[in-house]
Amino acid sequence: MATESKTVRVQQTGSPIRRRHDQRETLIGLGLNRIGRVSELPDTPSVRGMISKVGHLVRVIDEK
Repeated sequence: MATESKTVRVQQTGSPIRRRHDQRETLIGLGLNRIGRVSELPDTPSVRGMISKVGHLVRVIDEK
């Protein structure tokens, strides 16, 4: 039985320049390191927490 897992697509909209080091590391953890890059991630509480930590640098494109 195939279970369909939920995913969330995130796009980086801001630069990590002049931001705290942990925010840059969070972007890298999300698979983002360049403005305009899109990453598809599993919709888990830990990923949601990472997105909210750098919410001013990313936007959620799509939730499935």
